[in-house]
Amino acid sequence: MFNRLFLYFKNLDWVLFSSILLLISFGLAEIYSVALGQGAKDLMNFKKEIIFAAIGLALFFIFAFLDYNSLRSYSNYFYILGALLLVAVLVFGSTIRGTRGWFNIAGLGIQPIEFVKFILILFLAKYFSGVSLKLNPLKHLFISGTAVLILFVLTLAQPDFGSGLLLVAIWLSIILLAGFKKKYFVVIFLVAAIVGGGAWGLYLKPYQKERIMTFINPSFDPLNQGYNVAQAIIAVGAGGMFGRGIGFGSQSQLKFLPESQTDFIFAVISEELGFLGVILVLTFFSIFFYRSLASIRKIKDDFGIFFILGMVSLIFIEMFVNIGMNIGILPVVGISLPFLSYGGSGMISNLMMLGVAESIIIRSKLR
Repeated sequence: MFNRLFLYFKNLDWVLFSSILLLISFGLAEIYSVALGQGAKDLMNFKKEIIFAAIGLALFFIFAFLDYNSLRSYSNYFYILGALLLVAVLVFGSTIRGTRGWFNIAGLGIQPIEFVKFILILFLAKYFSGVSLKLNPLKHLFISGTAVLILFVLTLAQPDFGSGLLLVAIWLSIILLAGFKKKYFVVIFLVAAIVGGGAWGLYLKPYQKERIMTFINPSFDPLNQGYNVAQAIIAVGAGGMFGRGIGFGSQSQLKFLPESQTDFIFAVISEELGFLGVILVLTFFSIFFYRSLASIRKIKDDFGIFFILGMVSLIFIEMFVNIGMNIGILPVVGISLPFLSYGGSGMISNLMMLGVAESIIIRSKLR
């Protein structure tokens, strides 16, 4: 047993793991800084995030050493579990900032949608690794699309528009990488445009419309949605080359910047650590993406390839959208920065997902 564990440790992609560990360290440093600025002497959020990171890292090693094929075998059951969790949170969940998306367990908020993202990647990787797109591709598009639509509708019911779009983005990324012809994407985007037009009139809440209008015209709502974006842009520009130092960012420390430890953590990093800190964060993300994609060349298992591609797509989209929100080129949709923003569910889910990817990489080396 110990020989096997040593072999697993030896074949773990330590460069990939180290890049994520450094991102987590950056996030913890800034969450600590924000907690000081908010006058939280007990540093409760900082302490919680350390616990979440510790749990996530423990699960990372468990999933890394677990044979990922066992997860593949039960992917359909995990999908059902994910759907049931989204139903349960609508009935028994707690409402925070207008979204009924959290379970309150022992004082901790657990957000099931974060785990559903992981489950969806697992499900789609299993599905597309077991079918041939040359045989009735429309059928496979319909089945996979329906599976995503169910989760999407349940997520919108919370309502969590940003996370719902992420689920769709995961599906679009995987079917694009699976090799579907361009004509299918034209149809998908036409349908999305029609549905989007209907949603504007029938579904979208006023605050969601305000976010979109603010994105198109930042001066549309300067005291509410526009204020958040404006303060984030000021923070990003105020850091200069080397930043003002951890704990010395005026926008975050004087509470001008709302949601500074979640949605706008990138602005805090930019202000306090400057351009150099931003470059380091982007470098660590780049290492993560490069090592993940480079590992695919040695993987012979279609499931493993689809899973890693799905994981990379999710992390990249979340990173891109969050940074876009912080610099004013994308609307504020409540997407956190992976491994850096405060949030236990996202941290644990992402580290579990990374553990499965490492399991795939380890076994590709041992074959």
